[in-house]
Amino acid sequence: MKLDSPLFDSIRVKPDQDRRLRSTCPGCDWPGCTAPATHRAPKGRDQEREYWRFCLDHVREYNQSYNFFSGMSDAAVANFQKDALTGHRPTWKMGSLGGKRSKKPMSGRFFHEFGGADDPFDLFRDVGTDRPHGSARAEAERRAVRNVERKAFETLGLETDAEKADIKARFKELVKRHHPDVNGGDRGSEDKLREIIAAYNHLKSSGRC
Repeated sequence: MKLDSPLFDSIRVKPDQDRRLRSTCPGCDWPGCTAPATHRAPKGRDQEREYWRFCLDHVREYNQSYNFFSGMSDAAVANFQKDALTGHRPTWKMGSLGGKRSKKPMSGRFFHEFGGADDPFDLFRDVGTDRPHGSARAEAERRAVRNVERKAFETLGLETDAEKADIKARFKELVKRHHPDVNGGDRGSEDKLREIIAAYNHLKSSGRC
């Protein structure tokens, strides 16, 4: 039995689909072509659900010259691309259709409806208050900066109210004490020196020294 025989497909686990299509599909729509039409191609704009049936060679040739925007002006193409962002659905500005404003802000309704809810982690502390939007985040960032600054002073062994001259003098003293040349290349001393330099650079960048 030959390997290209149709009988061979019937005993294979996965028959050759392309060969089965050739025996059942119609002829190619390309003028003068009688090959089986194993592929389809869109007919064009305003005919999105209609297709040509071509053989492999002619569908490749058709796709190379196919242009969906053929015959459209530049302005029409630009409008089409703009409408494509919303799936060609109508859009309107927020509030242009009217509608009633809520008498009570959402934050107030939230606390009214869930006033008895337990909040052990203080997640909804700012909900329903009159604090400006983003103030909680700004306060958290300020606390984080203060914590880093406090840690920098601790690394240098100073109080947070130390003067600029004291900070610079302390920095020079610690650098001399933990320099690798003084400690025989001790890696632990090198790590400490890096922490000291990082702490001093932070205080310097924040204007403390």
